[in-house]
Amino acid sequence: MRKPVMAANWKMHKTVSQAADFTRDFVNRLDEIKNQDCEVIICPPFIALSTLAELLEGSNVYLGAQNMHWEDEGAYTGEISPGMLSQVGCRCVILGHSERRQYFQEKDEDVNRKVLTAFRYNLTPIVCVGEVLEERKAKNTEQVIRRQVEKGLGGLTAAQVHELVVAYEPVWAIGTGHTSSPEDAQQVNTFIRKVLEEMFGKNAAGAVRIQYGGSVKPGNAADLMSQQDIDGALVGGASLDAASFASIVEAAG
Repeated sequence: MRKPVMAANWKMHKTVSQAADFTRDFVNRLDEIKNQDCEVIICPPFIALSTLAELLEGSNVYLGAQNMHWEDEGAYTGEISPGMLSQVGCRCVILGHSERRQYFQEKDEDVNRKVLTAFRYNLTPIVCVGEVLEERKAKNTEQVIRRQVEKGLGGLTAAQVHELVVAYEPVWAIGTGHTSSPEDAQQVNTFIRKVLEEMFGKNAAGAVRIQYGGSVKPGNAADLMSQQDIDGALVGGASLDAASFASIVEAAG
């Protein structure tokens, strides 16, 4: 049985003090949720990582980062290294988010280098894949997803894949208010698992947790989480409010 993983991606939101206030509130709300049986992760901006690491210590909430460089260190102004994330207390890192691909021209090969490096530092990669609206309209969703999975995860071992998290985020649904239907999201997640099985075998593919992301809200989370191959959510805007994100976590059951 795969344990659901619910992750908050705050993107470029919240100052350090705002992040701290949210975290105190959210942790208190989690304590009130009964039958919570999922993994919860908060991925704040880099400047809030140290503060949240202290506040989350001893809680059931893990700390994650939104991105990292693939090199151990070097002359990469404005970047952050995997060792920095590991030392500050991060357990995981979001890689290949569509906004990184769109605005910063990240390629599948870049994502792959980051994924391989993350495992060297015992950081669990949350690898994002998803199609844009034009690709969906052209019925190229599976072609795009296959390319992103095969190129982004190339070179991994089956043992590493067991620990991997994949997030299916249809780009047309991110921050737009439009959500993939639970049935459509399930269909794509099933396809992702099929590609993983072709690459790494049935056991590894069956162990991978595949999230859905794209305008997840308290009102649709339960329906999405009821699908067999949706193992959690990568939540953007709705994770910026403690009550909202707590409700989404509760929907994971």
